[in-house]
Amino acid sequence: MELRISNDAAKWYIKELELQPGSALRFFPRYSSGGGLHPGFSLGISVEGPERPLLKQEVEGITFFIEEQDGWYLEGYDLVVRYLESLDDIDYVYEANQDRTPSSAG
Repeated sequence: MELRISNDAAKWYIKELELQPGSALRFFPRYSSGGGLHPGFSLGISVEGPERPLLKQEVEGITFFIEEQDGWYLEGYDLVVRYLESLDDIDYVYEANQDRTPSSAG
């Protein structure tokens, strides 16, 4: 299980959320009617500091992380966060890391 944020995605978050160097952005599963890796859940974000990070990556001076209690959401997958210039938006790609087929939800 890995968390990989592209530099362009980090820059998009910095611009959209007005993040400052040293800020932190949490990814977490949330209830939703939309599609995500698991039915009934999608990926949410929150500007807050890590408490017990399971996965963490610093990009462009921002700490991106997933807390331990949220690890179930990515079990068997890596989360790749990339920027789609054509849409000026973020794409979440779930890459299987245990002989599973990759899926994408955005």
